[in-house]
Amino acid sequence: MADPKGFLNHEREIAKTRPVEERVKDWNEVYQPGSLLPIISKQASRCMDCGIPFCHNGCPLGNLIPEWNDYAYREDWTEASERLHATNNFPEFTGRLCPAPCEAACVLGINQPPVTIKNVEVSIIDKAWDNGDVTPQPPERLSGKTVAVIGSGPAGLAAAQQLTRAGHTVAVYERADRIGGLLRYGIPEFKMEKRHINRRIEQMRAEGTKFRTEVEIGRDLDAKKLRKRYDAVVIAAGATTSRDLPVPGRELNGIHFAMEYLPLANKVQEGDLTVAPISAEGKHVVVIGGGDTGADCVGTAHRQGAASVTQLEIMGKPGDERNANQPWPTFPMLYKVTSAHEEGGERIYSVSTTHFEGDEDGNVQWLHLTEVEFKDGRPEPKPGTERKIPAQLVTLAMGFTGTDRDNGLVEQFGLELDERGNIARDAEFATNVPGVYVAGDAGRGQSLIVWAIAEGRSAAKGVDRFLTGVSALPAPIKPTDRALAV
Repeated sequence: MADPKGFLNHEREIAKTRPVEERVKDWNEVYQPGSLLPIISKQASRCMDCGIPFCHNGCPLGNLIPEWNDYAYREDWTEASERLHATNNFPEFTGRLCPAPCEAACVLGINQPPVTIKNVEVSIIDKAWDNGDVTPQPPERLSGKTVAVIGSGPAGLAAAQQLTRAGHTVAVYERADRIGGLLRYGIPEFKMEKRHINRRIEQMRAEGTKFRTEVEIGRDLDAKKLRKRYDAVVIAAGATTSRDLPVPGRELNGIHFAMEYLPLANKVQEGDLTVAPISAEGKHVVVIGGGDTGADCVGTAHRQGAASVTQLEIMGKPGDERNANQPWPTFPMLYKVTSAHEEGGERIYSVSTTHFEGDEDGNVQWLHLTEVEFKDGRPEPKPGTERKIPAQLVTLAMGFTGTDRDNGLVEQFGLELDERGNIARDAEFATNVPGVYVAGDAGRGQSLIVWAIAEGRSAAKGVDRFLTGVSALPAPIKPTDRALAV
């Protein structure tokens, strides 16, 4: 145990962010560089090393959190990095982007603010990169087997790295022009600078993983031909079909899916564009959807110089403390103020969009909404609450409904789908097509980055066993596992 009295002697303290007036003028990460290391040893000492560490259950990766907290407390960064990488291929991604279900399950969190697990994690991995502790791990020998991975998001990258290290020759196919999936083009630079992805890609190249960009399986390359070319295939194409809003006026100019809007801002930061074709500059912006993707749209609009930003959510405003029906150690629905919300804008809860109104040129100008209340689990409009708000740019950030069906991948492989429209798989993550496996949101449905990495690692074990008959790779989850909830 790091410090038996650590949780008694030290209050919870998290990473400091840069001043709002400074950070909205650039696209760098919002946190003050170097602000964590001076405090992280004391924060790690708050870990109680409890007899049953429920943080393991909150995290689908099974991260060895008490162990690397102890090493961080002692500032043994090399051993901390080894323990961190034992269960997680990309802790710099989860340490920045994961909503930290591990912290919700922290035993200390029963009656105190939980350990800052996420901040400790990112401190360890950043220090590991600085110290040169993150190095390529190429296999000692090759198996002679080949694997194609479709998709280069966290699930695809995790599966590819695991299978490469197991000795297989792996090629990752990505339809975009750069590797990273939604990590690259869905996550704004201010949440995670893309240099973190780039250096992981270089590590994977040095290990032997091959990357093929601008190749969309189903359109550019027939899925059946791909299957014949490789001994096994892992589909990690994500759940990229955005949920639409079929109300009058949806066809007006200026209404876009979040995944049409966000990637263009990222392409500006990559140097591909000078100005984003879809920009919030000088406009009244409305973001429909109260989740993390919606917050990403809010922060992006602030940096583009929006005249105003309003975020709408059909559900009621969450409370600041756990509800009785969301007890520890489940992940509670709490009122969350992200860095983007700190930067301004208005958040409106319990409302539903009724229609859009445009000008004579077909450009959206107003969004009409009504307050709602839930009856038998369905939102019902409240009479007399209709109103309209200015809206010259609207982004739809209401989640995703499944993997892409338009590119032909599902049909060409002949894949079966489950009742939710996801690609069906068995206990080994195998689809109905021999040698074809599925990992991540394509099989699970929309989920968190930490679940995607866990899926990629687990699917890799199934593929390795299919190719060789046995496998020593870890499998932290089963396809049927779900988040810790009531």
